Amino acid sequence: MERRGFTRILAGTALAVALGVAAGLGGVQPAQAQSKEIVYLTPGLDLPFWRYLSKGVEAVATEQGYSYQALDSHNSAQTQLQNAQDAIARGVAGIVISPTDSSTAPSVLTLAEKAGIPVVVADIGTNSGEYVSFIISDNYEGAYGVGEALAAALKEKGWEDGSVGLITISQARKNGQARTKGFRDGLKAGGVDTKEAGLQQMQSYTAEETFKFTQDMLVANPDMRGLFVQTDQPTIGALRAIKAARRSGELLVAAFDGIPDFVELLKNEEIVASGMQQPYLMGVRSAEAMMEHLNGGTPDKEIVVPILVVTSKNIEELLPTVKETVFANEME
Repeated sequence: MERRGFTRILAGTALAVALGVAAGLGGVQPAQAQSKEIVYLTPGLDLPFWRYLSKGVEAVATEQGYSYQALDSHNSAQTQLQNAQDAIARGVAGIVISPTDSSTAPSVLTLAEKAGIPVVVADIGTNSGEYVSFIISDNYEGAYGVGEALAAALKEKGWEDGSVGLITISQARKNGQARTKGFRDGLKAGGVDTKEAGLQQMQSYTAEETFKFTQDMLVANPDMRGLFVQTDQPTIGALRAIKAARRSGELLVAAFDGIPDFVELLKNEEIVASGMQQPYLMGVRSAEAMMEHLNGGTPDKEIVVPILVVTSKNIEELLPTVKETVFANEME
């Protein structure tokens, strides 16, 4: 994507600002911004995925001369709205948002539109509202690939008749819906059409929560041979529960997203596959779309970032890419 030079809009009076908006390109107008600041509203910086995405946004924003701040919503729609109100009140140049779920985004988009502040939606999606661009991973295809990889591993073990459990992100999120459908379709396409050992939706997105979900599934489903956990850090809780139940080596785990811990876990086959989004790259694309808009351009309404289906068999080959676009160069 070509990056253009920036033109700072100087307005001595409110009238001058209003005239600048009227003469603009239509829609949400960056001319109303009172500062050169980009704000990122994120569900929770305690989750590595959002931290990596934040670093991608920050890299582009600061390179282009903007100040930057990430505001943590702590998975609360109310906190998200308050953070948005605070950013709007100080007249930021633009907002990048990864909403707590798709139903909470419209209220933020409405406030920003009224204030004339452009918004880029980075992941998760929105049920409605105006925005500049939507940056999204191909969640369906990524989860489909994970389903196929888990099916192949189950068949290799002769475990294709065992049940498979799902621990998902919120199914109120469009990306959560896509991951669940993609995984089910991929598992079936891979030749494993078995019963499910239940579906549990995360609320706190912690390893402790997933530990309990996995523990309950193992007790209720002694025939469980596969488990799909739809995000990274909570997968560690699932592995701990399997070990505590003395089921290590009797159950195959597939995951989504990635943290540096996953590299050795994949090499050791404690995790057989993970559909790794590229959060740093998503952050970069989000900020690039915002910069293009602020420069008077029109970025694509939807920008799709591919997902890397990383398995125990291809981890060495993909590791250089994973270190940069997934882990934001935090891994040595």
